[in-house]
Amino acid sequence: MQRKWVGAILVGVSLPLAAQADWVGDWLAMASHSQAEQPHWATPVATVTPRLEQEFRTDYLHEYLPADQYLSNYGNGKGLEVIPTENIELLLNVPPYLQHGGASQKNGFGDYSMTGKYRFLSANEQSGNYIVTGFLGISLPTGTGAVATSGQAVSITPTIAGGKGFGDFDIQSTVGIQLPVDRVQKIGRTLSWNTTLQYHAYQYFWPEVEVNYTHYIAGENDNKTQVLITPGLVLGKFVIKDRWGVTLGAGYQVAATHFNTYDHAVLATARMPF
Repeated sequence: MQRKWVGAILVGVSLPLAAQADWVGDWLAMASHSQAEQPHWATPVATVTPRLEQEFRTDYLHEYLPADQYLSNYGNGKGLEVIPTENIELLLNVPPYLQHGGASQKNGFGDYSMTGKYRFLSANEQSGNYIVTGFLGISLPTGTGAVATSGQAVSITPTIAGGKGFGDFDIQSTVGIQLPVDRVQKIGRTLSWNTTLQYHAYQYFWPEVEVNYTHYIAGENDNKTQVLITPGLVLGKFVIKDRWGVTLGAGYQVAATHFNTYDHAVLATARMPF
């Protein structure tokens, strides 16, 4: 009788564990199938890729500001990226920590943000090598410190993104606008257009040049435009085991317009795709 009870307990424990293992396996198989239907380019250093990704990501941005000041951004608003269904990705970002140097010592955590992607069209390298995706981002004013939050207002950012590959060369581009839901005249709207020219060489090397265009509507920088040129390099994916891997990247931004919120910056990124 005791053996029967032990057997029943083991069966009762093993069935939920087996069901959980099947669910995880089915989800990962779905994610693999989804990614197989799109190009296999590297995600650029700064530009958000139109591809659906599944990874943990953290970035570092160091901006050189006027008057010998600087801003270090730890995390840069990156975090967990998952593919819950065939054509959808969710980006659940960790609030960045902002550290100001020089005359300003106002530090703190930035705003929380999240983004949803929906892939409209895609074809892998064998079927056309292109992709079209829509984004919808939201930012919540959770930041701490006097200059760590984007104006104490909720903002939404609709974006359209696309890419096309030509052999080992690809172009990835996004166009979006940040729309605060209130205090528009003070905060302003921000139109962003980022384009990456990328080349794939020697399996792990992805040299690139990005053009980061920003136009300000209303707010303190009303009707001003900033363009940054960002040469960079992405390395990877280096496989650790099965689906797990590591991708690294770095870039250097230089202002190409007379008006700029910062003159130049260093970027670094580390990702663990799975």
